[in-house]
Amino acid sequence: MEEPLIPVVPMSHTAHIRSHRKPRSRSASTIAMRAGVAGGVLSTLAVAGGSASADAAEPVTQTLELPTLTVDLATQVAQSAEATQQTAANYQLQAERDAAAANAAKQAKADLADAKKQADEARRKAEAERKTAEAAASRSSERTVLTAASSSASSATSTSTATGSAAAVIAFVKAQIGDAYVSGGTGPNSWDCSGLVQTAFKQIGVSLPRVSQDQSTAGTQVSLSNLQPGDILYWGSAGSAYHVAVYVGDGMFVGAQNPSSGVVEKPLSYDPPTGAVRVL
Repeated sequence: MEEPLIPVVPMSHTAHIRSHRKPRSRSASTIAMRAGVAGGVLSTLAVAGGSASADAAEPVTQTLELPTLTVDLATQVAQSAEATQQTAANYQLQAERDAAAANAAKQAKADLADAKKQADEARRKAEAERKTAEAAASRSSERTVLTAASSSASSATSTSTATGSAAAVIAFVKAQIGDAYVSGGTGPNSWDCSGLVQTAFKQIGVSLPRVSQDQSTAGTQVSLSNLQPGDILYWGSAGSAYHVAVYVGDGMFVGAQNPSSGVVEKPLSYDPPTGAVRVL
């Protein structure tokens, strides 16, 4: 009996090719580390296969060349990194210089403003001192002139004798010596300077303004060297006088001076007046 024929299944022509995996991709730095930088790396992968048929062909070899990392390339990478670092350092240095310049300019501006302020203060102080010195010199000169005028007036009137209305005015003001000084006082026992003068002249029918400023222009302006008993003396300027009294002859005047002294009789040299007016 014949044995049955077993069919033969033809094999694929790639059945005897060894299985392989494609090498995993590595970075250039890893290849350089493992193979070295001196001459580069050349890697060859061979793939062999056999034919499934009886007349199998010669094994096939395939070569794959990977990039070579040379010393020049590594040097260029290093130089590029160094250049980048240097550029960053330059930017930082420039930024620091700009910041320093800005701070210096700000400080210079502040110093200039402070110096200007000090100069202005020194100028104002010098101007104030100059004006004070001028005012003091002016007052001293004015007092010298007034003292001389008062002395002259005393000499010129030392022998004068009041008569008529002037004698009545003088008698009234002398009768009030020792009374108190009270601002706004018009008698009978307390007075201020203009209140005493106004009341004294009222006794003889002469109406005078109430305040010193107006009384200093109430009559005819006369020289201090030509005073007569009954003239009204004033201190300050005509029209803005701050004090008045009555000249009583012999270089003396009577007036309500101040709260501490009240109504007193004093020589012209005690407090030289600025000017005088005559209403009689």
